[in-house]
Amino acid sequence: MAHTLSAKKRIRQNEKRRLRNKSYKSMMKTFTKKFLAAVEAGDYEEAEKRFNEVVKVIYKVKSKGVIHKNQAARRVSRLAKRLQSLKDSVA
Repeated sequence: MAHTLSAKKRIRQNEKRRLRNKSYKSMMKTFTKKFLAAVEAGDYEEAEKRFNEVVKVIYKVKSKGVIHKNQAARRVSRLAKRLQSLKDSVA
């Protein structure tokens, strides 16, 4: 257990940040699942709309420092590949 005031404050700050980061990650995963559901359904227009939403959320989470910029780029790249493969299969 922390003894100094500064250490106690640091514990409080870390807990706030942990909960905030958890919320952002959960939001990112939810939007990703909605996109993947649209891809599985084979609905290209819906998937494209969901893709734009999830990319916006991923870059927002990146800007908050919750995930690394390379992780954000990797996630967007993989989702874009899924969208492109759906477009190729529909066309």
